[in-house]
Amino acid sequence: METVPTEVGSLRVEVDGSGPPAVLWHSLFLDSTSWTRLRGNLAEVRTLILIDGPGHGANPTPPGPFSMSDCAAAALTILDTIGIARPVDWLGNAWGGHVGVFFAAGNPTACRSLITIATPLRVLSPPERRKVRLLYELHRLVGPRPVAALVTDALLGKAFRRSNPDAGAVVSASFVRANRAGMRDAIRSISLNRADSTDRLPAVVAPTLMLTGADDAMCTPADTAAWAARIPAGQSLVVPGAGHVTPLFQPQTADVIRNFWTRSG
Repeated sequence: METVPTEVGSLRVEVDGSGPPAVLWHSLFLDSTSWTRLRGNLAEVRTLILIDGPGHGANPTPPGPFSMSDCAAAALTILDTIGIARPVDWLGNAWGGHVGVFFAAGNPTACRSLITIATPLRVLSPPERRKVRLLYELHRLVGPRPVAALVTDALLGKAFRRSNPDAGAVVSASFVRANRAGMRDAIRSISLNRADSTDRLPAVVAPTLMLTGADDAMCTPADTAAWAARIPAGQSLVVPGAGHVTPLFQPQTADVIRNFWTRSG
């Protein structure tokens, strides 16, 4: 584990495995521990570069507001700093998928393939915005612990969380341990204030797979299929589950990822 200075502040980075390089960027509210169930399997075939995004994990408060484009630039800085040759495979969950789209669209020679998991590329709807704003205010007033259960249920789905308490513990712990001010900066920057990024999709030339859960209300299969269709080499796939991060805790997801990497060359 090392810390790398970037455009969005110092970010913690861990490298694991062997083979061609793959960048893994997690969802909002989580950190790189969310890849725990998939990590060992994927590290058999790739050198994994696991990045904790600004305001998450053990990272300090970001120096100011930031965008998805800023995050993509930070990923390039990290690759240069730690001496990882490009192109890389990009694997991103929710927030990480947004960053991957910007990374792939802005740096076509740097991205060999792109996989997004439950990544809603549009801006928040008014009801979603109200929910996120309420979460933001609760976090500001009472801290992360009293609202961790709400976040965990939203990201995993209540049924999956109840049947998989270990997954719930990973999600809750990620949210609780993050820098408080940094987490709120991230919520503002890449949730409440994020722009629609669907206009970037036609510029993504890398083979792309967009996954989403069958019952994910925040990133529906219909939306994901429409977005994938705008990418020249894009495809979508529906997997079981309701929450944004449920696929990360299902062992078959690793097989889907590895098969796509094999097909992408």
